[in-house]
Parts: sequence; structure tokens; C-alpha cells
Amino acid sequence: MAVGIFDSGLGGLTVLDAVTRRLPNVPFVYFGDNAHAPYGVRDADDVHRLTVAAVERLWDEGCDLVILACNTASAAALRRMQEAGLPQGKRVLGVFVPLIEVLTERQWGDSSPPREVAVKHVALFATPATVSSRAFQRELAFRAIGVDVEAQPCGGLVDAIEAGDEILAEALVRSHVEALQRRMPHPEAAILGCTHYPLMETTFQAALGPKVKVYSQANIVAESLADYLRRHPGMLGSGAAGRFLTTGRPDRVSDKATQFLRRKITFDAA
Repeated sequence: MAVGIFDSGLGGLTVLDAVTRRLPNVPFVYFGDNAHAPYGVRDADDVHRLTVAAVERLWDEGCDLVILACNTASAAALRRMQEAGLPQGKRVLGVFVPLIEVLTERQWGDSSPPREVAVKHVALFATPATVSSRAFQRELAFRAIGVDVEAQPCGGLVDAIEAGDEILAEALVRSHVEALQRRMPHPEAAILGCTHYPLMETTFQAALGPKVKVYSQANIVAESLADYLRRHPGMLGSGAAGRFLTTGRPDRVSDKATQFLRRKITFDAA
């Protein structure tokens, strides 16, 4: 009954932590493609190729349902994978749609036509690849009209977070927020469009100010997954045990992940 969670590195652990708390009886298999991280500076074809390989590995682990806990993969690979056709009984879900549904005050799965929503000015902070894909704007347009989105590519931030350099990460957050505010001085909401960024949510909030509602993904995705599994219980795969897999060096990735989540994490070689 395992579910797969995929990210290019460690950022997806924020999603894993949230879904584990929300669904304690479901085993999760986490796959980190640490050997090829970060994805945010790669082109779309490269991201697609690496994402397909990772998803197929999770299918081999008995995970019929895989969550792309990587915004870059969700932006650059998910639609292409779905259009190419997935094997019978397999599903791959991204992290954009649950966030947009909350932002636009829609119920999960609401496919009614786009409509006016309360929030009109949205700041999006994401990797360069996610920003250039315009996937967030495309998904938002399916659900809302009249929303101005200003996107800020946050170069270097994922690397600083993965390296554990909090001083550099905080400085980069402030710099990226200042750059966005020069183009959109008064956003009403801010989207942290990378699963690494919840670790810097306090810094983003402080830089943006108390009037800006900051949305991060982990808890939203966890609630969305719980609702999805309630409606599709057959998507729990045949895998029976949770584990952590990496394309990187398991000892190094385990040490970083333990620091990242502040609890012991042990990765095996993928």
C-alpha cells in the first residue's frame, strides 16, 4: 500500500514529513535524485528524462501512485508524461494544483469554469526552470480569471538550503523578495513554489511583511493526498514498507536529510 514521493533532492522531505503526519498508516517510499540535483537549472527535456526514470523506479517499488514533490518536475515533466499515457493502474500527481485550489478557494477536484477570485496580485517564488515553464500561470488560468502573477526566479536558493548555509539562504530570500517588489510592490499573496522553500517560510514572511499571505505546499499537498486516497483507495500500491532511496551517496544524503528534518533518516542506493 506504499505511495511514492519524488524530488530532485531533499526539498520533497518537507512534503514527506507532512503526509506522514497526515497519513500515519500509509508507508511512503521517498526517491531523491541527489546525483542530478538541482533540477531548477536544467532544461525541460532533461528534467523530463530524469523524472520519468525516477517515477519508473518508484513503480518498481510497488508505488502505483507517485507524487512529484518537486515543482520543477511538476512544471516541466508532468503534463508531458500524462499526455504520453501512463501504464494501466498508475497515476502521477503534481504539487501545483492543490495549492492553486486553496488559493482560488475551490474544492479539490472542482473542474468548473474559471471565475473571479478575491486575490488579484500574486507573487510566485520558484526555481528558474519552474518560472520559465509558466506552468503555475497555466494551471491558475484553468481556475481563475483576473489574477496578476509576478514570478521571481530564486537562483541559488536551493543550493544554499541543501548546503545548510542558513545565512546565505536568508540573504538570498531577502534579495529575491526585494527584486520582486520592485515589479510588484504590494502583492496580496505569495506562493513558495519549491518544496525546499517552506524551510525559509519565516524569512519570506518577514521580508514580505505581515499583510502578505504566504502559501507553502507541504500541508496543502498532504490534505489533498488524503482526500484523493479517500476517493481512490485502489491507488494504494502493493509496496508494504517505507524506505528512502537516492541516486547520490547514501551516507552523505542520509546525513544531510537527518539535518534537514532533524530526525534520523537513512537512505539506500537507488
